[in-house]
Amino acid sequence: MDDPERIARDAAACQQEINGTAPPAPLYCEGTFDSWLCWPPTPANTTAYRACPDFVPGFSPDLLAHKECTANGTWWQHPQTGRPWSNYTTCVKPEDDVSDIIAVYEAGYSVSLVALLLSLAILLYFKSLRCARITVHMNLFASFAANNALWLAWYGLVVRSPATLTASPVWCRALNAVLQYALLTNYTWMLCEGLYLHTVLVSAFVSERRLLRALLALGWLLPLTSAAVYAGRRAAGQEPLCWMDEGTPRLELAVLACGAVLLNVAFLCNIVRVLCTKLRAGGSVGGAGGPARPSATALHALRATCLLAPLLGMQYLLMPFRPDHTARWWLAYEYVSALTTSLQGLCVAVLYCFCNGEVLAQLRRRWRVLTFRPRANSATATTVSVSMCGAPRRPPLAPRASPPRVLQFVRSSAPGAGEDKV
Repeated sequence: MDDPERIARDAAACQQEINGTAPPAPLYCEGTFDSWLCWPPTPANTTAYRACPDFVPGFSPDLLAHKECTANGTWWQHPQTGRPWSNYTTCVKPEDDVSDIIAVYEAGYSVSLVALLLSLAILLYFKSLRCARITVHMNLFASFAANNALWLAWYGLVVRSPATLTASPVWCRALNAVLQYALLTNYTWMLCEGLYLHTVLVSAFVSERRLLRALLALGWLLPLTSAAVYAGRRAAGQEPLCWMDEGTPRLELAVLACGAVLLNVAFLCNIVRVLCTKLRAGGSVGGAGGPARPSATALHALRATCLLAPLLGMQYLLMPFRPDHTARWWLAYEYVSALTTSLQGLCVAVLYCFCNGEVLAQLRRRWRVLTFRPRANSATATTVSVSMCGAPRRPPLAPRASPPRVLQFVRSSAPGAGEDKV
């Protein structure tokens, strides 16, 4: 977009065009080149129009940009920069405007980030929950949280800043590379979840400590190679726009992502198969009613699939290929993709933390401890007295009677206690 050779070539052609154009009126704005388009001499108090450049991503050459010449014969200046300004906001077709889709991504990532951070805080606080399974969940939550935070930074610092895109500074390209690494860690940790569940369910004897070490290396180190190759290729090509593009997926990224999803599909199928087998065996051996009903087995399998689908990234199978902008269902695809992608962290946090029985038990126990308030007057006295129950009052000089002695517990409490204690 800001190729020096193109700018020099277009600037020379623009100057030649301006020199060959006669002044249109006594008062006019001089011709100028703004590094994108050549604007000819324009009469005062009029507007010049030019076809939008085709080398800017998202711009349509069928539309027109414009530049306003004020009444005093100077180009209109932007109030924020104080410099002459060309209006290219009309170069994007309404159907190509993705600002609403970006807003959906930002809202979803923000909600998911809050839920993920809260889940991590809960799991870190209750040390009694620590085990290999929870550790794998925590690493998945951390990868999702990092990815969501980086996407929010990308949208806020780069996408909404055309000047940053044009300049393409080093920090912007570095942010893109780190973002791709964080995105790949999502896929590798989803693969680690599938591998852990499959290994624990299928293998009877396995060292969870060794398995956890292998998963930590797989989840955080494997994406480094792909991210490094990605950054090296884009840096060598001196690509502009902070390495942002809408082209075909990069091979070095797509191979790892697709491989992780396909392996999780295989793991999920085998996990469901083993679960169904164990359900049938459990119903026929331990159940008094005979073998488990096929409908009940299918229901359990469906439930397991629904619970594991967001954990293993199965939603990506619903939209494997991105349609072209000209497709009629492109907009629907983008909205559905924005919702499923940005809210995956929220779904995982709800299913595997907020709805986790162990976590809820710890939270309830902690809540009872925090809300317990011993009363200052609860220490009431309990006395045991011996009384002559049912003994009539002995008249004077009457012969002594010996009614039976009965032990009676007399409930007494301190004044204002409000309750009896025995």
